[in-house]
Amino acid sequence: MVLATVGRAAVLGAVGLSLLAVPAHAAAGTRTAAAAGARQAPGSPAPAARQAPGSPAPAALPAPDTAGLAAVLRSVVAQGAPGALARIDDHGRTYRVTRGVADRATGRAIGTADRFRIGSVTKTFTTVVLLQLADEHRLRLDAPVNRYLPGLLPDDRITVRHVLGHRSGLYDYTDDMFAASVPGFEAVRNKVFTYRQLVALSLKKPRTNAPGAAYAYSNTNFVVAGMLVEKLTGQPVATAYQNRLIKPLKLTDTFYVHPRTAIPGRHTRGYLTPDAAGAPLVDATAQTVSWAQSAGAVISSARDLDVFYGALLKGRLMSAARLADMERFTKVNGTTAYGLGLRRRTLSCGVSVYGHTGAVQGYYTYAFGTKDGARTLTAMANTSNNAKVLNTLAGTLESAFCGK
Repeated sequence: MVLATVGRAAVLGAVGLSLLAVPAHAAAGTRTAAAAGARQAPGSPAPAARQAPGSPAPAALPAPDTAGLAAVLRSVVAQGAPGALARIDDHGRTYRVTRGVADRATGRAIGTADRFRIGSVTKTFTTVVLLQLADEHRLRLDAPVNRYLPGLLPDDRITVRHVLGHRSGLYDYTDDMFAASVPGFEAVRNKVFTYRQLVALSLKKPRTNAPGAAYAYSNTNFVVAGMLVEKLTGQPVATAYQNRLIKPLKLTDTFYVHPRTAIPGRHTRGYLTPDAAGAPLVDATAQTVSWAQSAGAVISSARDLDVFYGALLKGRLMSAARLADMERFTKVNGTTAYGLGLRRRTLSCGVSVYGHTGAVQGYYTYAFGTKDGARTLTAMANTSNNAKVLNTLAGTLESAFCGK
């Protein structure tokens, strides 16, 4: 059953991970696992939409197409996801659409308040923490990683900016780890890795390009980013997320529980699609996600992700200069570009949206917002390793931001 509800929501003050990179358009049948100023305090008034001085005001977006959104989620379920959900927050107005079930065993309907694993959307959280540290003059984006983590990497030319923009050339160890989806997952489901063990897996392979030469998505980059967070703060990544993002933004559904395996509270179960056609789905809900950590182990909800990206894009989480760094994009393909822990995606109507995609065993997530953060969308399907579902779920962006 599809639920489509529209209601007024309070205007909030302050308000990935992929087994492989989540592409803009995955080929069918393939496996896919995405000016200086002080940071504004949470709860401060929203700044005006950011645009170049003297440029015309951006055209108003059409209203979200909730019927189209429901149709996308129906297709996602028909293509193999047990359930799917979407939430749009638009100038204080909230739209919610769901389809299917959160739990195949009990038949409980999926809900937009459910918590789920957000995969590579975690990368934006990690990047924001590091850019806040840059604002505090504790980090320089163009400094070598080895300045902060001596001897970690084999090339002193690899900078923090290269890591956050996937231009380091560091090999993605998950390409080998999940070459076979279910056996690969079961081998690491309950395993606990150190950051250095994961980096060592990467360094066994040649680098993909010289530092800064090309974009090449790699989870290794954000393992290194997590190490930087812990070295510079002297605290676990979980504490940095909690003190800098979760608590200030009142993200009540957002957690970093590594290495514990359970999702706290009401949540959607995640189901991994095996490589063999017709094989039963594997319940992948319980896992350490230790193979990803700061690259993809955060748990959240649609509401919290809308709040987070709204705050980020409105400039409330860092200085204007650091946000400009984040939004300095490298082209990936005809519709997608990557900045620092942030994707830009251009839709069929010409609108560009900003956020991240996530894929972790059992879950696909799209979390994006407009340039000014006034409208945000989070959509999730509780399966993975299903290219049809991944590509179809992207249609939620068209319905949310292009209208009918």
